[in-house]
Amino acid sequence: MSEPAEHIVKSFEQELARLGDLIARMGGLVESEVALAAEAVVDQDATAATRAVETDPQVDALEREVEQFAIRMLALRQPVASDLRRIVAAIKITAGLERIGDYAVNAAKRSMVLSHFPLSFSLTPIASMARMVQQNLKTVIDAASENDPEKAIEVWRSDRLIDDLYTAIFRELITYMMEDPRNITPCTHLLFIAKNLERIGDHATNIAETVHFAATGEVLPDERPKGLSSAFAIERPEE
Repeated sequence: MSEPAEHIVKSFEQELARLGDLIARMGGLVESEVALAAEAVVDQDATAATRAVETDPQVDALEREVEQFAIRMLALRQPVASDLRRIVAAIKITAGLERIGDYAVNAAKRSMVLSHFPLSFSLTPIASMARMVQQNLKTVIDAASENDPEKAIEVWRSDRLIDDLYTAIFRELITYMMEDPRNITPCTHLLFIAKNLERIGDHATNIAETVHFAATGEVLPDERPKGLSSAFAIERPEE
């Protein structure tokens, strides 16, 4: 290989590495947002909620930076095969991470309102769901950083557990609302919080599918493992 060609290849690899670093930074911020939102809900911690909301502009800025950098690479490098998949995947992954951050912020904001209501029931199921979502998010961010299709499949398969827990929480909260009208307002907020967590899980699964395709060139089946939550879905949490 000639020296100029070697230089071009090295430069391109450096750009791919930078792209990976940007995604890792964004993933770390989003993980922090989700953790803070969970803490805000479960512990009724207003400080954690505020920190989650304040982190979101950094996430949005990183998404824009990744998108601009990736588009520049596509225009100037004209990559093919696996390199092309990796760059296009970077755009899709960061879009998914940005949406996850938005859902975390929505949950954090709901927790601020929820803290004004006395709760006569446990938040343990919500805490369990938050932990499951956080684990899937961590795994899929690791999968993206390591270009690891096996970790991606692990997330893809485990989303059903989150869906099933969401269904159980939905039914439980409806029961509380029927038993005591005073529970209606706080339970409504919790329903939206649970839906936000479920959507975070869905976006983590979408990212897993993207990572798997980028790494292998193979598309996972259209029929992903799903639980029963779709029958009880709140279609559109607030933006």
